[in-house]
Amino acid sequence: MTRMKMHCEQSLHRIACLQPSATVILSALGELDRVVACTKYCRDVVPEVANSSRTILADSWTANCEEILAAQPDLIIASVPYQEKAVIEILKAGTRFLGLAPKSLADVYGDIAIIAGAVEATERGEELIQSMREHVEQVRIRASVLPRRKVFCEEWGKPIIASQAWVAELVEAAGGTFVGVPGKQISAEDVAGMDPDVIVAAWCGAGDRVPLEKIIESRGWQRCAAVRAGRVYCIRDEFLNTPAPTLLKGLDALAFAIHSEVFPAVEGIRRITEVSSCVTSGERD
Repeated sequence: MTRMKMHCEQSLHRIACLQPSATVILSALGELDRVVACTKYCRDVVPEVANSSRTILADSWTANCEEILAAQPDLIIASVPYQEKAVIEILKAGTRFLGLAPKSLADVYGDIAIIAGAVEATERGEELIQSMREHVEQVRIRASVLPRRKVFCEEWGKPIIASQAWVAELVEAAGGTFVGVPGKQISAEDVAGMDPDVIVAAWCGAGDRVPLEKIIESRGWQRCAAVRAGRVYCIRDEFLNTPAPTLLKGLDALAFAIHSEVFPAVEGIRRITEVSSCVTSGERD
């Protein structure tokens, strides 16, 4: 609370966003005009930032301190961990630095509150958090009477890394049981042993381009219940990997993936198409 009060009193008008979720949050708060610089990944989730004179930074991890400071921001928002050398240079320059490291939905709501306080939009932040909570609860209530299905969701394919804890929470709300340890590496054999009913791939930076048929075949997952039922999906990267209001689109996509017989199809989700050939190939082995 002290940090939020300090930000509000000093009126932050120029913000450099090195974390896409922060750009999404500022957009949802109606404060996108404060963003004077952001990364190309921010542009992917908030296309409006490209249609302006904002500085587009090449990469959020290869922190070019001089490039960032040239935008003369009052505040720099980035994810943690972040390049220690860059942080030191930024702090030396006297620019405030806000590092965010959400792990749960509660953390995401907390980040929204902090950013809203920093731009003097506390009430709008509270409204945004409440609307997100209500959306999640509505899906949870609707899914609570449906059979629960085991869901494996991955954020990376080589090596296989399970999605983050907030995704596990969304899976639970959407009527599934998340299998695997959130955010941890897992082997293809261990996933197959869990025999998930639904498989979701949302690879960081891949958009909706995960090659579903290829990974099923290469990992030997043809006999998994998810493959036999055709419940193998790609969900757009930013819908599950951007801890911001964007997660609501991810929740709706997960609800469809887990219970397509009840929840409607939404944008940003693609279903495996060559199910029969994958299964046939597995049966021949």
